[in-house]
Amino acid sequence: MLSPVYAPYPLVVERAEGVRIYTDKGVFLDTYSGIGVLPLGHSRSEVVRAIQEKSERFTHLSNYFLDPDAPALAEMLFAMTGRKGEVFFANSGAEAVEAALKAVKKNREGALVSFEGNFHGRTLGALSVTWGPSIRHPFDPLIPHCAFLPLKGDALLKFARENEIAAVFLECIQGNSGVFPIPEDLAEAVTDLQKERGVLVVADEIQAGLGRTGKFFAYEHFGIRPDIIAMGKGIGGGLPLGAAIFCEWSPFASGEHGSTFAPNPVSLAAGRATLSLITPSLLKDVARKGERFRERLALLSWARGTRGTGLMIGVSAENPGEVKKKAFERGVLLNVTGGGIRFLPALTITDAEIDEILSLLNF
Repeated sequence: MLSPVYAPYPLVVERAEGVRIYTDKGVFLDTYSGIGVLPLGHSRSEVVRAIQEKSERFTHLSNYFLDPDAPALAEMLFAMTGRKGEVFFANSGAEAVEAALKAVKKNREGALVSFEGNFHGRTLGALSVTWGPSIRHPFDPLIPHCAFLPLKGDALLKFARENEIAAVFLECIQGNSGVFPIPEDLAEAVTDLQKERGVLVVADEIQAGLGRTGKFFAYEHFGIRPDIIAMGKGIGGGLPLGAAIFCEWSPFASGEHGSTFAPNPVSLAAGRATLSLITPSLLKDVARKGERFRERLALLSWARGTRGTGLMIGVSAENPGEVKKKAFERGVLLNVTGGGIRFLPALTITDAEIDEILSLLNF
């Protein structure tokens, strides 16, 4: 028997391509691309080819060998950030957050500040800075000296006057809570504390990064310059991969952190193929399509408000579970989270596919 932590669809998947999943119960349109893991959609040919070519050579080497794809992928990430530094590759976004936590605790003293609504992962360290009492409290006590503050600049500044802060963990656009951007005053307060007191800024870009918002990273919308960037989900093009990007500093000495499986060479190859296709022209198209999609979602009879940036969209509904059920019956897969519906479609979704989804959701 499997652990009952998931509630899978009553389907058997036969194959998937683009935004379509072919099953024993028919074809379904995927509006959340494997929970953001497939920025180019299912079975993108360049990614599949990279996986095949690497796996025919080898599938695992261990960290006693350097796969040339590792520094190459790191350089691609730094080209997106416009900065220098170093990357620790992990197996997931949660592991990237764990690396960030270790780096902070080694190099700074003080509280770890997170915010109401943040989600950074389910491992014990990442869970310590994840909001959501229902998923956190069953595993208490977690890492000490973690504080959850309201999404307000004055709340952060008040806390800073009374406490030493080691780092601030930010989802610039909260995903699991229903796609909510941080307010401008909070972004300004974070930047002020970083400049004036040397507080480390950890940007969680696991869901919002790699072009999802129409920019390479969501923090770009807020003028933030993070010290650490946590990556996961889409970075592996569908395979398990995460990355902690340390901007202009080096937190670990030899042997202070590591992983048996990371970076997996096949995941690295898929990552290189994926990142090579996330271009400025694609970002521009993501911004355009996202605005169009969001505006038209707002016109649906069941929608009670939309929000988001690029192709990261949240829609409020009086009964999101019922909306999800009706959509399923019409062949559309919806992701309900944070009391609403979260859209994370493939960045390559076409206007025609958006219109098809909207037509099916018009009930």
